[in-house]
Amino acid sequence: MNSPHPIFFDEIIISALKEDFGRAGDLTTEALVDRGVQATGRVIAKQEGCIAGMEIAMRTFTLLEAGSEIEILVQEGETVGAGAVLSVVRSSARTILAGERTALNLLGRLSGIATSTRNVVRRVEGYKTRIVCTRKTTPGMRALEKYAVRTGGGFNHRVGLDD
Repeated sequence: MNSPHPIFFDEIIISALKEDFGRAGDLTTEALVDRGVQATGRVIAKQEGCIAGMEIAMRTFTLLEAGSEIEILVQEGETVGAGAVLSVVRSSARTILAGERTALNLLGRLSGIATSTRNVVRRVEGYKTRIVCTRKTTPGMRALEKYAVRTGGGFNHRVGLDD
């Protein structure tokens, strides 16, 4: 399944980063990590689940530093076990430390929705039923949360009042 176009999520990521950076930026990292220090980070699943939003979450790092190298190791919609390495990020240590919470929050939220959807879809297998979401979403996250439902095997009903 293809991720939504960045037009649907770049602003969400930028807004989340601005909120996290606050008025003065990442003070701890700036005080403790020299500029130019390169690092490698791995995103590891804490528990079993259906993965949704890897490309979206990893975009956090390339928005912070265009030269960040991202290696995604799982497919959207894939079910992984606890401990699975989902992606590898190579970038400056400052970029990885600055973006990791935003990236993990997005990945966790979207994968959680996809996992819950997948669990319900599996419970109704064999019936003439399909799982459909409503337009009740987190403000500003509608396109991404609807995407996560589809990734989990559900269907979208109304997207907005104009449907």
